Amino acid sequence: MRSHQPDGTEVNGNLSLELDRFVGRRAELSGLARALDTSRLVTVTGPGGIGKSRLAARVAGGRCAPPDGVWRVELAAVRDPEFVDHAVVETLGLTDHTTRLPRETLLAHLAGRRLLLVLDGFEHLVDACAALVVDLLGQVPGLAVLAVGRRPLAVAGEQVFALGPLSEDEAVELFGERAGRQGATTGDDPHVRELCRRLDGIPLAIELAAGRLGALSPGQLLKRLDDRFRLLTGGGRDALPRHRTLRTAIGWSHELCTPEERLLWSRLSVFAGPFDLEAAEYVCSGDGLHSDDVLDVLSALLAQSVVAREETATGVRYRMLDTVRAYGAEWLEATGDAVRLRRRHRDWFVGLATWCELEWFSPRQNEVAARIEAELPNLRCALEYCLTEPDGAELGRHLAGSLWFCWIGCGRLSEGRHWLERSVELEPGHEPARLKALWVLGHVAILQGDTMPALAALQQCREEAERSSNGTAVAYAEHRTGCLALVSDDMPRAERLLRSSLERYQEIGELNSNVLMAQVELAMARAFLGDLPDAVLLCEDVRQVCEDHGERWAKSYALYVLAYAAWREGDAARARELLTDCLACAHAFHDLLGSVLSIELLALVTVTEGDPAEAAVLQGAAAALWPSVGLPLFGSAYYNAPNELCAATARERLGGERYEECVRQGRALGRDAAVSRALGRARPPEGLPAPRGSVRHARVTLDMQQPAASPTRKGGETAG
Repeated sequence: MRSHQPDGTEVNGNLSLELDRFVGRRAELSGLARALDTSRLVTVTGPGGIGKSRLAARVAGGRCAPPDGVWRVELAAVRDPEFVDHAVVETLGLTDHTTRLPRETLLAHLAGRRLLLVLDGFEHLVDACAALVVDLLGQVPGLAVLAVGRRPLAVAGEQVFALGPLSEDEAVELFGERAGRQGATTGDDPHVRELCRRLDGIPLAIELAAGRLGALSPGQLLKRLDDRFRLLTGGGRDALPRHRTLRTAIGWSHELCTPEERLLWSRLSVFAGPFDLEAAEYVCSGDGLHSDDVLDVLSALLAQSVVAREETATGVRYRMLDTVRAYGAEWLEATGDAVRLRRRHRDWFVGLATWCELEWFSPRQNEVAARIEAELPNLRCALEYCLTEPDGAELGRHLAGSLWFCWIGCGRLSEGRHWLERSVELEPGHEPARLKALWVLGHVAILQGDTMPALAALQQCREEAERSSNGTAVAYAEHRTGCLALVSDDMPRAERLLRSSLERYQEIGELNSNVLMAQVELAMARAFLGDLPDAVLLCEDVRQVCEDHGERWAKSYALYVLAYAAWREGDAARARELLTDCLACAHAFHDLLGSVLSIELLALVTVTEGDPAEAAVLQGAAAALWPSVGLPLFGSAYYNAPNELCAATARERLGGERYEECVRQGRALGRDAAVSRALGRARPPEGLPAPRGSVRHARVTLDMQQPAASPTRKGGETAG
């Protein structure tokens, strides 16, 4: 949660959590607030269902937020300890295209910042979370952590805040509030007070009981609960631990369900995070539950508080509390149907990824990006299942490769590389899925500036593709090898490989975002070789195809090249217009490369328009972003020449001291602030005439036929 709304809504980058009306806990609210005032690490502990997350969210949301916000990391859906750092990076909205570990990215971002990090639901990841917290608190003085779990992290300096049950009056108040949602009025019914007492004041148990008021009176609920307790304890309730009370209450609620409700409850436990109705209908239907009946049964579970409903950017979704999900998972295992359900879950999300890959090249690109982000916990679960099952290697490679647009287009290179490397390390084979995983892996490594692994993957892909006569894989391997040549300043080789790959794509009838990016990359090579008219023709063609198909991601890179050409031809206003569209699109897709390239070129346009101070600020902002992309401007002399021209011109106009001051100001901007500043800049002042043809200014020469300095041979992110 980055900010807090008056109605209690928490907002945190990619997660919105609507808090229910908060009941009771007045003493705990003030106690936890005091603990946070005196300790940098506070852990709220207690059994499942006791209300830890709700209390922590309320306290964090009710405090005066630190300068850099309050961020809530939900860890319940994270299964692999390796992804704890990734989850925090994701929540903070960080994008890093390099080979840096997520921990390094976090430390670099948090340095000098003051914020509160809420780690919620860590109990199954204690060791990984403890190591992360120790590292972050030790190196980031302005950081405070509020952890929420069933047991402490057990690290030095931790202040444990053990949360107990509701008081009797608070429990009755909660029961009455939840009863009202069922249209029931409890009044002063003595059965309610006794029921809350029997449930040990555990909020989740009380809510589950109140969810039954549509069918049973408080007196009937109490009688059934008494029977349940006697059955389990032989009448001796005094020794019953609270965790057993909750389990008993959940089990009792489970027994009151119809057979169809129990069946759906157990089957829904295969979802690793929120899910939608269509997924539930496919995954959970069959063998006793028809898909047409899933909605009615799901509605019944909603009414009983077994499942929660939430509105998201991708529509209505559902989730189960982890405690309730775990109970359902035990029942699923007991039925012997767990393997079948996990396979259905895997099949649904493989199908979803395949559909999303196709729809990426369509007007639904934004919808696809949002959908994939929402489904990441379940996609990770499906990937893990594929890559650990004896017969799942090929399907795992297919899934990892099909998600190329997520890894590359939506700024998740590090995670993508993790899954791709795991998939190609499994049993050898030359099936199309393996070849695709190899060229996607090569592309990801290029984008991370990791040249040798990129070459190895692409060469392996091409050799295996040629042996198996797979023309599609040959084309992709050749294309991405051309990308590597482009960012390594080998323009003749880049042009040859990219032209050849485009011919291969045409021969096999391939047309998608990747193919269009090959054309954009060829245009960039032609521009660097001095043929601006050819570069413009290539990118105008890409632009038209993108508009015909509703594609925006590849189009943004075409706009970048067209903006560069417009600036070269002296039309700074046109260049700014094109770059504004390019930057807005790249930022929306979390495409850090597209964003930083646009800001770099906007700086050059800005100094041309006569505002050297603002140009220096933008250069500083871009400089702060490059470490998360890779080698600044790929270590390419061709890409660096405009940057050097901008810096020399701004420095000459401002003087060295003022120029450096403006650069420092830009470096202090965060990514969102930098993008907002670049997009929201007022109309430029009258200033320097725009360049035409080759430009010579302040001892920097921008000559498109030769690089401004000796070429490096270091790979980085490609312009495509």
